[in-house]
Amino acid sequence: MPFTLKAGPRYDLPKMTPIEQLRAGRLARRLPQLFFGLFLFGFSMAMMVQAGLGLDPWDVLHQGLARFVPLSFGTITIGVGVIVLLLWIPLRQWPGFGTVANAIVVGLAADFGLAVLPAPESMTVRITFMLLAIVLNGLAGAIYIGSQLGPGPRDGLMTGLAARTSGSLRLIRTSIEVSVLVIGFLLGGTVGVGTVLYAVGIGPLVQFFLPLVAVRVERPTRLGATNAAATALESA
Repeated sequence: MPFTLKAGPRYDLPKMTPIEQLRAGRLARRLPQLFFGLFLFGFSMAMMVQAGLGLDPWDVLHQGLARFVPLSFGTITIGVGVIVLLLWIPLRQWPGFGTVANAIVVGLAADFGLAVLPAPESMTVRITFMLLAIVLNGLAGAIYIGSQLGPGPRDGLMTGLAARTSGSLRLIRTSIEVSVLVIGFLLGGTVGVGTVLYAVGIGPLVQFFLPLVAVRVERPTRLGATNAAATALESA
């Protein structure tokens, strides 16, 4: 998907193992940012649900399952996240601290949002809820990704499959999201204009916000050298 929004100089997140993520420093800044981002992500999901104008593909699935399983929307979100994490095992991927936190906190925040947010009746308010939720979701995604403590379970599944199969990340992501969307729709999840706007807007929004909120860290090395020093030694 081509991105069109830009926000300042690009910052490429260093690729780190779960241990390196914790050793990269600045945890006093990164941990609160992680949990705030996850809370905002779940809360914005609740706004989309209350708007009733369409959900993102995974939430269509969560809402569809909630019609048949006597559990709350947030609890189902947690359960699906745990199942997705189990799918990491054959991919030989290790979840980061943020990955595990994502699987739990987002669902709790979604249930909290559904408990405190009224379902608007006015179409104007519903549209406002939907648009604000998409923007906040993009901001929240950038915030927790920018903490550099591990991807979400669903994103990690997509990147893991791409790495193991040497397939196109775009194709794998599209295939998975279309699949969960169809299943969720058949189960009764809400598909609408919000679904389309989310699909079109979430990537550019995350890219726009990420340089503004990403915490700058260096990937730790065995000898404590910086990324630049390690690269110089390798190329010498």
